[in-house]
Amino acid sequence: MKQELYDLAEKAIQIAKSSGADDCRVSVGGQRFVEISYRDRKPENIKEASTKGLRVEIFVDKRYSNQSTSDLRPESLKAFIGNAVASTKLLAEDPFQTLPDPKYYRGRAAVDLQQIDPDYEKVSPESRHAFVRAMEESCLARGGAKAISVTARCYDSRREMILMTSNGFDGHQEATVFFGGAGITAQDEGDRRPSEDAGAVTLSRRALPKPEDIGAEAATRVLSLLGAKKIKTETLPIIIENRVVARFGDGLMQAMFGPYIQQKQSFLADKKGQKIASPVMTLIDDPLLPGAMGSGTFDEEGMTARKRVMIEAGVLKEFYVGWYYSRKLGWEPTTGRPTNSIVPPGKRAVKEIMKDLGRGIFITGFIGGNSNSTTGDTSIGIVGQLFDKGEIVHPVSEMNIADNHLKIWQRLAEAANDPYPYSPQRVPSLVFTDVVVSGI
Repeated sequence: MKQELYDLAEKAIQIAKSSGADDCRVSVGGQRFVEISYRDRKPENIKEASTKGLRVEIFVDKRYSNQSTSDLRPESLKAFIGNAVASTKLLAEDPFQTLPDPKYYRGRAAVDLQQIDPDYEKVSPESRHAFVRAMEESCLARGGAKAISVTARCYDSRREMILMTSNGFDGHQEATVFFGGAGITAQDEGDRRPSEDAGAVTLSRRALPKPEDIGAEAATRVLSLLGAKKIKTETLPIIIENRVVARFGDGLMQAMFGPYIQQKQSFLADKKGQKIASPVMTLIDDPLLPGAMGSGTFDEEGMTARKRVMIEAGVLKEFYVGWYYSRKLGWEPTTGRPTNSIVPPGKRAVKEIMKDLGRGIFITGFIGGNSNSTTGDTSIGIVGQLFDKGEIVHPVSEMNIADNHLKIWQRLAEAANDPYPYSPQRVPSLVFTDVVVSGI
């Protein structure tokens, strides 16, 4: 399909230029996916589809627009792009909207990022159904009489994309993705019905955990929440589990993005070169990590992808600033969005850390929550386990953490040795001290 996509992109650029565009950027791609879910030991949802589409970004007379179509027939494409150019000329001027300087396209790494499972085409319908059934059965068996309902799902896809610009860039990306997951609702005391899930996303099928392990983990997680209760408001150490810690970190990351900085909605806008977290906190953005879901040799604007240290030993080093906002801010561009976010792991397991912390809370999930990108104030509901000297006391829920990102990240005390492998956020469980946890 690669050559077909190249031909479509080239044709689209030719049409845009001949229709009066000053410049344009075209992305054209295709995807095939299969999704299967089971509930009550029967197939609930079976989908299989192949899609193909084209997105064109038009730059004309200091004006900009982007439009998409899935009708790729030659006569339709010509009319679509011609209309896109004509309609763009009616928009308000935005002199900051241009293609990047071609110098930012140079120096792309010639590296195999291992994004494709070579056995993707060999995955059979029978094996997909067997995988989902095994997850469901394992979850039901582990959940026992407490299980009210279980849904198990698998998904896999193969996608391919060409990005091309009228000022000299062209790049090709393709990847496979596999997902397996199970969710369970259990009967608790009274009318409480906690839910939990477990799952994994990988680039190759063989990297997925065994389906029986996924199902059993989901059930184990929900059973651990039964009998959850509040405790009195208390200042405690907390450990945020690796699989959910990125959600808490989103409030910090948000303030590192160009749009928030330019619109004066970032509490980090003037903090570059300053200490914003404890020395434990180092954040690396690595788009060139083989076998990782966020990897690529160029970003969505075609700029060459590079490994960057965003926060080093607590000091803010970089922001996520794409071409457009770099022009509005008068800054050097980096990239507009994260790729693989990595916090280097520590040396100790969570259970070992718990023994030294005394009384604390191991947070395994968040509920609701909000974070103010302008002030850094954040508030979020938590669920998890109260522990004391390494032993679980009882589950907790209906509790809340309210703090400020510029303060709480200064109290980051340790990173565990368990970076989460099933996400572009490869972050370990993180330990914070002196956190006010609001309860009764």
